[in-house]
Amino acid sequence: MPEGGQGGQSSTRQQAWAGQHVCVAGLGVSGVSAARALLGLGASVTVVDGGEGERLRERADELEKEGAAVRLGAADTLPEGTTLVVTSPGWKPDSPLFTAAARAGVEVWGDVELAWRLRGPDAAPWLAITGTNGKTTTVQMLASILTAAGLRTAAIGNVGTPVLDVVLSGEHYDVLALELSSYQLHWAPSVRAHSAAVLNLAPDHLDWHGSMEAYAADKGRVYEGNEVACVYNVEDPATEDLVREAEVVEGCRAIGFTLGTPAVSQLGVVEGILVDRAFTDRRQTEAQELAEVSDVKPPAPHNIANALAAAALARAFGVPPAAVRDGLRAFRPDAHRIATVATVDGITYVDDSKATNTHAAAASLASYRHVVWIAGGLAKGATFDELVQGARGRLRAAVLIGADRQLIHDALTRHAPDVPVVELDRTDTEAMAAAVQAATRLAQPGDTVLLAPACASMDMFANYGKRGDAFAAAVTAMEA
Repeated sequence: MPEGGQGGQSSTRQQAWAGQHVCVAGLGVSGVSAARALLGLGASVTVVDGGEGERLRERADELEKEGAAVRLGAADTLPEGTTLVVTSPGWKPDSPLFTAAARAGVEVWGDVELAWRLRGPDAAPWLAITGTNGKTTTVQMLASILTAAGLRTAAIGNVGTPVLDVVLSGEHYDVLALELSSYQLHWAPSVRAHSAAVLNLAPDHLDWHGSMEAYAADKGRVYEGNEVACVYNVEDPATEDLVREAEVVEGCRAIGFTLGTPAVSQLGVVEGILVDRAFTDRRQTEAQELAEVSDVKPPAPHNIANALAAAALARAFGVPPAAVRDGLRAFRPDAHRIATVATVDGITYVDDSKATNTHAAAASLASYRHVVWIAGGLAKGATFDELVQGARGRLRAAVLIGADRQLIHDALTRHAPDVPVVELDRTDTEAMAAAVQAATRLAQPGDTVLLAPACASMDMFANYGKRGDAFAAAVTAMEA
């Protein structure tokens, strides 16, 4: 397939893509971005999507005005003459469209793969982050650190801004911080990062990948071809296993991060200080101070781990210690990520609606001593026994909401039978207010009422943000 860089190579690149017939799968944000990029390159573009809603029709109308053909409600058939398929991340590998492409000998790329192949010869290197949880926070921390070092950068990818939009923008960057999901990595076989990190691995999206082994293998693609550092989580040995299996540039190092005292070639924590024993000349005998734990907001254990991973990638790129400190101090997490809403009568209310799986909820629960836990929603095939077993010593009580609340109730019955449980059998707009009121009645001064649902939100709310907003509104109304 044609490739090409930016700048003065623009006309050559357009000549290479002229006459190519590209099928773009999906009319979401990344699909629209890919379609527009390909149209700009001179390719003939057909966009397919199985949906037919009003918003999709609006996007289709916009793209058709720009020269694309759009097929809504018909996503299984490969358009005649297709020479390449560019897919949005969420499309499953066994989708009929991809089966048809394989039969026709047509390659399938993701939007990240397309962006990689369109990079110019002087394009900014990529620092890539993946993992089951913490990706967005870590990539934003990394961008904050890089900015503090005086580097022109952007946090892009699964974090919100499509990679293609930045690569083709014509803007000059010194380095890019990328969040890559397992979906994106599955369709990005050629991507080669300067350095990359896998933050953690826990069962997630197994309905898409087919197995935990396939999910981990797609996460591990982020290490392929790394030049300077493969950053792994010392407390999660599966991430180090992925480093061992990766083919990297000679001289690339394995760099661990840990919440404990670091060994050589690791970053860790010593007496409340984040330290580096990987990128210092005297790492055999000394550790370089980077920042204080109090510089990380919030200083929950899993967030400190995120900060160490971001620091490791920044240090791999040559960022000085002072910039790590300044970048972490400047960073503020997005909403609904272990955010304190209020403290009322000695009870603290925390919104971690982004904890949409059991691994994230476990990290959130581990951050507090005594918790009244608000949980439930769509389980996505998850089980809750291990989560409850790990958290039972911290649970004052639990308030359960949502379609799959019974699964959590059953796990509590098996593993924490002494924990009081309130189960709310309602899905109306006031359900969260009722949950907050119930949790408040169960809480004692010094406790934390924690929304860490361990489930997706779409049974009751449009997204996890709306769920968190409802929690915060309920707390604010109660406080008033």
